[in-house]
Amino acid sequence: MLIQFSTKNYKIFRQRTTMSLVASEFVEYQTAPQNVSERNTHSLRILRSAVIYGANASGKSKFLEALITMRKLAIGSSKDGQKGDLIPVEPFLLHPNARSAPSEFEVVFYHNGCQYRYGFEADNKKVHAEWLYVKEKKREIEIFFREEQSFETHKKKFSRGSMIVKEDMVRDNALMLSVASQFNDPICRQVLDWFQCIEMIGDISQPEFRANAIEKIKSAAGKKVFVDYLKRADFGIQGLELMEMKDHNSVGQTSVLTLREGFDDEGKPTPQLFSLQDDESEGTKKYFYLLGPVLDVLDTGGLLIVDELDAKLHPNLVEKLVSTFHSTKKNPKNAQLIFNTHNTNLLHAGVFRRDQVWFAEKNRKGEGRLYSLSDFERNKSFDFQDFESSYIMGRFGAIPCLDDFDFGVEEEELHG
Repeated sequence: MLIQFSTKNYKIFRQRTTMSLVASEFVEYQTAPQNVSERNTHSLRILRSAVIYGANASGKSKFLEALITMRKLAIGSSKDGQKGDLIPVEPFLLHPNARSAPSEFEVVFYHNGCQYRYGFEADNKKVHAEWLYVKEKKREIEIFFREEQSFETHKKKFSRGSMIVKEDMVRDNALMLSVASQFNDPICRQVLDWFQCIEMIGDISQPEFRANAIEKIKSAAGKKVFVDYLKRADFGIQGLELMEMKDHNSVGQTSVLTLREGFDDEGKPTPQLFSLQDDESEGTKKYFYLLGPVLDVLDTGGLLIVDELDAKLHPNLVEKLVSTFHSTKKNPKNAQLIFNTHNTNLLHAGVFRRDQVWFAEKNRKGEGRLYSLSDFERNKSFDFQDFESSYIMGRFGAIPCLDDFDFGVEEEELHG
């Protein structure tokens, strides 16, 4: 489970910015206990979800993107690149000192009985620093620390590291974590396994989401799960079918068909098939393709990151998806959900605890920051039983400062 993620000098975030998913210990936060997981050997109380609110261009998506960038580099830097290839990171560009400084990423997480802290600093050309720590009982143990091409490695717990360093196997634009994992180092493999359990959804129309869903409903059990979720969402879909379609080149492509209940002239039910792609709404398609990653992380106990979860989906449906992650019955492996949204309906009492609600805001220098609703002290003028109205009124910030929409055009000019 993700405990904490930090980034610095990445795109809009010039200063170090951190999201913590450690549940607050204060009595006033002890609402919605189902939103917290306590199943780990370190007695950590970790939140099952977090939501980010903010104005457009405030950094909501960029913060999620930072974690996905870290994941991509951790998994593939040693095998996807060559010496001299550019590292796909972008610093804060609105200050000359930041433009020439490396970007920083650090994650703290709990996985298979151990707590890890891993991070690195990199610019487009090289890795400036990298570190990995494992927490045993109450003490962190340094597995390795890197400063450019100088490495310190734990002799007993990271024996492969000494060999890798001696043989000069880590390029200046590659991560030690990724290289050591290729040599099956057990600790680094655990870290990579955790990264691989992260799913990111931005553009749900991408082919991999369609392929994921189709693969799942090829089995009777998988189809049943999908149909059950679709029925609960009240789309009117009663079943699913797959059909192999061939074009003039005899190239096969699988088409998803939805089964709906129609009626004949006498009012008798007549089931009918429709094309998911051509006949169903955009909301129905998004929900259908979203189910694949949702079921994946529920199965692995992974982390699902969704950019604009509310887009094309009814607020009540979004709330039901969130509640799935909060349910100990539906989410026994403690999967987590982090998403951004403009859907303020989710802020009504009972859905989230205060420490699950985050805000993104940009200052006049163009620098983004992230802060939690739990940073605000209780105040009689704030209705902490109704986060929604307080947020809309601007009491927590992170809303657009809008001028009158008067563009200086007279009405007669608009009409000729």
